[in-house]
Amino acid sequence: MPASPIRKLVPFAEEAIKKGRKVYHLNIGQPDIKTPEVALNAIRNISDKVIQYSHSAGNESYRRKLAQYYQNLDIDIDYNEILITTGGSEALLFAFQSTLDPGDEVLITEPFYANYNAFAIMAGVKLVPITSIIENGFAQPSLDKFEELITEKTKGIIVCNPNNPTGYLYSEQELRKLAELVKKHDLYLYSDEVYREFCYDGEKHFSAMYLTDILQNIILVDSVSKRYSSCGTRIGAMVSKNEEVISTALKFGQARLSPPGLGQIAGEASLDTPDSYFTEVYNEYIERRNFMVAALNKMEGVICPNPKGAFYTVVKLPVDSSEKFCEWILSEFEYENQTVMMAPASGFYSTPGKGHNEVRIAYVLKKAYLEKAMVVLEKALLAYPGRVLE
Repeated sequence: MPASPIRKLVPFAEEAIKKGRKVYHLNIGQPDIKTPEVALNAIRNISDKVIQYSHSAGNESYRRKLAQYYQNLDIDIDYNEILITTGGSEALLFAFQSTLDPGDEVLITEPFYANYNAFAIMAGVKLVPITSIIENGFAQPSLDKFEELITEKTKGIIVCNPNNPTGYLYSEQELRKLAELVKKHDLYLYSDEVYREFCYDGEKHFSAMYLTDILQNIILVDSVSKRYSSCGTRIGAMVSKNEEVISTALKFGQARLSPPGLGQIAGEASLDTPDSYFTEVYNEYIERRNFMVAALNKMEGVICPNPKGAFYTVVKLPVDSSEKFCEWILSEFEYENQTVMMAPASGFYSTPGKGHNEVRIAYVLKKAYLEKAMVVLEKALLAYPGRVLE
């Protein structure tokens, strides 16, 4: 199992904190946005005398309410086509285990969410990467690149939209082209849409579930973690119109008995979150993104695309190694007793050597902290012994 590039520098951050330094955590998608009050109240006001196992597919009341959420997005889903999972992570793992055999291959654009690698290893399957590049904002590579890599072992394609770690937002046209490939080769399309609500600059999210001619091939992965700033709730969902896929995944669900009981209570209540919450969150992220992207691009030798979704960006730094730099800034550098934690982007690539001078930065802290973090980062880049300017 690979170590998480998002979490493996934690010991260095802990040491920095012990030294009395303020660490700005830009390494992980843990927003400082408040969890909706309706979810917190649901936990506070539990009347149950026993926290029981739920149905292995999740509480029926939650699945029915979640089905209505999708229907409000013009996604025609019945509650029996939803499996509640322990986070979006388990949803994707169940999807792999239910549709793939050991040795099968799945195509994916890199950089990609690092834990996909772990899920693939757990399921005994291989991720085959198609590299996107920072120079064009990590746009989806041409379909020819996908076609070249399709073999008899190829069984699916993963899309994360909006993308973690790049913030890239896939257009309707791009997804329809992918659908043609899925249909031609009878592949599964695993669509991770946990950042659906975070699309910027007037852009609209286009769900894979709108690709009605390949619905039997689509498996949707979802989560409450980011949408409701409720990461510790550990509740996600696997959604598919393919009855056999859902019934197979349910067997894996039965093996782990049930998804978290308290989490389901919070997740179900979260569906009553008022629209005003999302408007406020949206405006907050836009402000953070605009500030941070501008600040990064003012630094000498730094390249930062403008992400259209989620709350991450992959940034190219003038350093010899982002892994060395991310360790160095935590262990050996401080500016006014402050430092910054980032995730080396090499861990988001499958191709060896890729992303060696890139980092993923999550703009999940309020602007006042981001302002301080960017000052620290700029000072660190100037002081770093392995600084490299092209």
